[in-house]
Amino acid sequence: MPLYLSRFSYTPETWARLIGQPEDRAQAAQSYIESVGGKLHGFWYAFGTHDGYNLWEAPDNVSMAAVSLAISGGGALSSFETTVLLTVDETLDALRKAGRVQYRAPGA
Repeated sequence: MPLYLSRFSYTPETWARLIGQPEDRAQAAQSYIESVGGKLHGFWYAFGTHDGYNLWEAPDNVSMAAVSLAISGGGALSSFETTVLLTVDETLDALRKAGRVQYRAPGA
């Protein structure tokens, strides 16, 4: 199954609610991905541009998009970005295919 890396940031209101009532949000994230047949591999909070990161596994892009849309539509986050991760073998396949693409630069 494909892997996905998500970066998220909470709204100030969400942080205030979590301060008032601390909660393990990794459990919630796990239930979201499992509802589409996936698996949560990791959930981390961080300092910096994003408040946290998730590593997910999902059956396909549509399933991951469904989880992303549900989370994004919930209103607790100020940002949510998901990146599809490629294995080394997938990247090598892409490099081989790229060599067969007849790309022409604009105006060339």
